[in-house]
Amino acid sequence: MSSPTPPTGLAAREVTAMSDDLRRAVEDLWERREAGEVETGEEGALATLDAFLDALEAGEVRAADPVDGAGGSDAGREWQANAWVKRGVLLNFALRSIEAREYGGVVYNDVLPLADTAGYADRGTRNTPDGTVVRRGASIGDDCILMSPCFVNAGARVGDGSLVDSCTTVGSCARVGTDVKLGANTLVGGVLEPVEDAPVVIEDGVTLGAGCRVTSGFVVGEGTVVAENTLLTPRIPVYDLVDETVRFGELPPERRAFTRYVPSSLGDHDLFEDGAYKPAVVATDIEETTVEATEREQMLRESEAGGDEG
Repeated sequence: MSSPTPPTGLAAREVTAMSDDLRRAVEDLWERREAGEVETGEEGALATLDAFLDALEAGEVRAADPVDGAGGSDAGREWQANAWVKRGVLLNFALRSIEAREYGGVVYNDVLPLADTAGYADRGTRNTPDGTVVRRGASIGDDCILMSPCFVNAGARVGDGSLVDSCTTVGSCARVGTDVKLGANTLVGGVLEPVEDAPVVIEDGVTLGAGCRVTSGFVVGEGTVVAENTLLTPRIPVYDLVDETVRFGELPPERRAFTRYVPSSLGDHDLFEDGAYKPAVVATDIEETTVEATEREQMLRESEAGGDEG
């Protein structure tokens, strides 16, 4: 498959027209399935779903887009879900039968096969053996590194130049931007239902330290560096010391974020003799030393890649 980099000009208009046709086909299939008019494994339905998965992998359709829909940087934008895309992913689970499949000498049972990764090398993308799993319908950009074991689910997008480190999961329909570093044992959660809810979005140039968890439609702004083991979810407040405000569900661009603990109202309970505390996220202005450290890490990663190939 060719590079998933979105086309421009006339090609972009042609893709848009095809996407509109595909959208109508998926929405019609959804309505017929809701009415009980489609059976599992129906040939025409599977043809539509195969075309849909091809479009996902090519980056022609995505589960979420900036509200303004403009090109260029995504920084600081609001995001909205493409509900029909999420319905298309759900239809693949609803209308396909479980089949026994084989990968690496191991038999597994699923409704979807794994993605065809044969063309990755032509686009500068590496996936290491023994546990790098990319499910059909996931979009992987150019010049990416996928370290085993990791898992990228159907509908997810990993942008050009991004690193998915070992033991990391990118959930269904999550959107990961370009030049993002997902540290080892990181979870980028998926959001399939409700279909109107935007998925997790990691904007361009973000670094998530090892063990981070990003869930429930949280948006991490461009260029932000998040410390290890930080939990980012709309239920946990973000104390933004730059704008001196408390945020929920988002980290602004160009922040350094980390976990601290603040007093909890549960501390008034008799069981908590010394008070109780709850987690919070603190966001400060990104420091030059932080930027330099991440740049050094990037240079080291590139030199290691060159050494592997030499």
